[in-house]
Amino acid sequence: MEERGNKTIMCSVFFLDIVEYSKKSVAGQISLKDRFNSYLSSAIRDVPMTDRIILDTGDGAAINFLGDVEDALKAALSLRESLLAEDPNVDPPLLVRMGINLGPVRLVRDINGQPNIVGDGINVAQRVMGFADAAQILVSRSYYDAVSRLSPQYAGMFHYQGSRTDKHVREHEVYAIGYPGDITSHRGAIKPAIRDQAEISLRTMLMSRSKMVWQYIATRFGALLRFSISRYQQADVKMRSMYIGVFVIALLLFITLLVNLTKHNAITVAENAEKRDVNDIQQGSTVSTATAGLAGSDVQAQSAGGAQTKSKQGKRKTAGDKGGTTQYQEARQHTKSQGMVEKNVAVSASSDGYGTHVQVSCKAGTEVFVDGERKGRIGQKSLTVNIQPGTHTVIVSNPNGGIFTQKIELISGKTVHIRPNFCD
Repeated sequence: MEERGNKTIMCSVFFLDIVEYSKKSVAGQISLKDRFNSYLSSAIRDVPMTDRIILDTGDGAAINFLGDVEDALKAALSLRESLLAEDPNVDPPLLVRMGINLGPVRLVRDINGQPNIVGDGINVAQRVMGFADAAQILVSRSYYDAVSRLSPQYAGMFHYQGSRTDKHVREHEVYAIGYPGDITSHRGAIKPAIRDQAEISLRTMLMSRSKMVWQYIATRFGALLRFSISRYQQADVKMRSMYIGVFVIALLLFITLLVNLTKHNAITVAENAEKRDVNDIQQGSTVSTATAGLAGSDVQAQSAGGAQTKSKQGKRKTAGDKGGTTQYQEARQHTKSQGMVEKNVAVSASSDGYGTHVQVSCKAGTEVFVDGERKGRIGQKSLTVNIQPGTHTVIVSNPNGGIFTQKIELISGKTVHIRPNFCD
């Protein structure tokens, strides 16, 4: 690192932030930071000390990787795996946002003479991290362009999230790193447990507010009641009737306010629960085959029957699947050749005349995806998928690493037969 001193270099910057760290108690902050440091140390233990500089930001960290560009990606995946494997009942929960950028930085010395990093590279990494949700990894366009060209497996891991604008009115194109197949299959049990913490915090806030309102109303009502009793005892018959009317009206208003407040709390919690369920469905619907191969995971095979296929057609219209389609269109640029397409795709008439089918023939264990959605795994026989007519992107992923991508135009009542070269 001494040789790089006083020079502007390009490096990968991994920026992390513990969500709502400053709102925790001192004991809670100590617990969060100890667990965070433990997981982070484990994630970067294979990176030589001369190839990394760690900056403690108080509520997180910024790690600058001076060596291989994929070191930041591996560290982020390892850290996220540790966070998802943590017991969801641990209090307080450790929620971390992560951002990665590749950009120019300058190595300097801080006031204590220790190595430090400054420059646009670390600033953009912090901005990208700010766009992420808890347990989410976002990367900048520059980092995506660099790491996606190292391997087709890396290219298939990213989902384009669009352009985001930071507080300085600077736009950033960001990509999200998908979940490996083994983690995605269990996310339904892990991710809601993480999101429940936000719902619990909201519910606690609403209950606290309700308690404050209740105490205020009870105090005012008690004072009014004592005053009314005193005046009632001193009043004549006509005035007593008026006091009784005022008391009844006040009681009715109190009951109405209490009912409306309770109803509002119930509606707010229900809406957040509904949004959480919708997000779980959208995020769980897209599975990255390239990430699954990198992590060594195996997605459980399912039958591609007609009834299950119809139910999946509706899910393709969700926003999560649109992101999956964009992901595979990006990966297609690195794996597709026109000669392969013309050789391996043939169209023939369907015998049953019902709907449109894609029939894929390959080695056992090969997985088939249509428009970013997993359709099943090939067994001893070819896999037939029933889909709607139109333009679709078909991806065939072999366990040994081969990937075939083809965009096809399907006509109603036709069957498209596909057999990639690596299946011979």
